[in-house]
Amino acid sequence: MELHIVIEGTKDLSGQLYRQLSDSIRSGRLADGQQLPPTRLLAEQLGLSRKTVSDVYTRLTQERLVLGQVGKGSFVSAPAEARPRRQIAGKLASAAIVAKWDAMHAPLRNPFPEGRSRHEFIGGCVSPGLFPADEWRRCVLHGLRQDARTGGMYHQAEGIAELREAIAHHAAYARGVVCTAHNVVVTNGAQQALDLLGRVLLEPGCVVAVEEPGYPAARMLFASQGAQVVGIGVDAEGMLVDQIPQGTRLIYTTPAHQFPMGMPMSVARREALLARALEIGAIIIEDDYDSEFRYEGRPTDSLQSMDRHGVVAFVGTFSKVMLPELRLGYAVLPESVLNAALTVKHLNDWHTATASQHALAKFISDGYLSRHIRRCSEIYATRRERLQAMFAGPLSPWFELVPTSAGFHVAALCKKPLDLDLLRRLARRADVGLYPLSNFYAFTPPKAGLFLGYGGIETLDIDTALLRVRDILQQME
Repeated sequence: MELHIVIEGTKDLSGQLYRQLSDSIRSGRLADGQQLPPTRLLAEQLGLSRKTVSDVYTRLTQERLVLGQVGKGSFVSAPAEARPRRQIAGKLASAAIVAKWDAMHAPLRNPFPEGRSRHEFIGGCVSPGLFPADEWRRCVLHGLRQDARTGGMYHQAEGIAELREAIAHHAAYARGVVCTAHNVVVTNGAQQALDLLGRVLLEPGCVVAVEEPGYPAARMLFASQGAQVVGIGVDAEGMLVDQIPQGTRLIYTTPAHQFPMGMPMSVARREALLARALEIGAIIIEDDYDSEFRYEGRPTDSLQSMDRHGVVAFVGTFSKVMLPELRLGYAVLPESVLNAALTVKHLNDWHTATASQHALAKFISDGYLSRHIRRCSEIYATRRERLQAMFAGPLSPWFELVPTSAGFHVAALCKKPLDLDLLRRLARRADVGLYPLSNFYAFTPPKAGLFLGYGGIETLDIDTALLRVRDILQQME
């Protein structure tokens, strides 16, 4: 990579080079410690004599803007006040739109605004130590080898055939999804799948029904696309279907493990939801984000498997069963929206990184994913039992858990008035991260309670952390 220097004409060559290097260092464009090209190489690049470049380097060294290291080269020694130049914008025509984004409250964007605690009950996080890193490394190397054979070409928007086939088998086996590889679209996490569907189905002013409480990032995404987002209440059986208004284009729901409360949607409510969507011509997004982990009772069918009219788009993710950092998800789409979604995906990012796709395809087909899920399920089941025991015992005077049978988070509702913000702050001082349910409400007064994820906290730490919470609660009374 060449250093960006522009030499004009044949006069004051040394001065032109000096001024550009000096300005770049003082402005911060060249970072402190960055290595400069050797004098011979820079001279060849710029069409200058090597002596001219050497003289400039010597001058910069004398001014302590460059540091020479014997046998290694010349390095930038930026002054402490060096900062990248900031552009001063004039009157921006899109200022109102920018202000809308600036004002948007995104509670999940910075999950640890006060720093990460030793004992974290944040949702959606997993324990990295559980991940089979050696097996994944072998799969990644396989993916790189496969990529090397493609000749540097772009790939199809829907994803590579091997991964779509593997996902179709996984979704059918684990969740009863009825599909073939043809209907599978590989995405950069579930969030991109939601974005694709919103772009395909929505125009400014269209009505979108979401659960209340619900997943903030989905609600905010649809609102950012100009939709009129309507909150639909939930009860012990799930979404209250009779609240879905006429004219709704899109319905977002988490039927296997309601986010954030945790209860599954009943069969009767699922049937009513499918009937309502068919009646008003809406597409249902079934966000099946963590239901691979199930602990008791009979598995429930996916909503998509009950769909006889092509109204359900099934969205899944590997962030919860593997690692969030991988950013791999998928959507199983009905024929009515499939081609349009592929066009949007192509325009959005062309396709998901193929090396990761090859790696994930091998990870699934070689059985690593299913073994990893079984192992995590056993560990999460133990953590869940510890949480249940603590809330049935030491914490029972203050909280009651909402029954749930899947995933790796639970909701705890307050049994008496509590200052949850004070509890959260005091718990943080005790190195315990707690999160209120109020983060997931947008349309109605929130229920008082806590959202407790147990994917990222070690089993042996649960009792320690929650006993600290109990002690704080006793002091607050």
